[in-house]
Amino acid sequence: MGIADDAKNKAEDLKGRAKEAAGAATGNDDLKAEGQADQGLAAAKEKIADVAEKVKEGVDAVKDKLSGN
Repeated sequence: MGIADDAKNKAEDLKGRAKEAAGAATGNDDLKAEGQADQGLAAAKEKIADVAEKVKEGVDAVKDKLSGN
């Protein structure tokens, strides 16, 4: 996961938190739910990126063993 992806996910999470807070403050349940959904999406993207990074590390480790490094 690159720095740009990290920043995008963090921004999406913060946007979701702001929507949720605004929805709670104004009694707008739809806005509150939309904010929660944004946060969930950001968290899911982060988890997927973490798994992808672990897979890449595993592939690199296998390559190193096969090449004798």
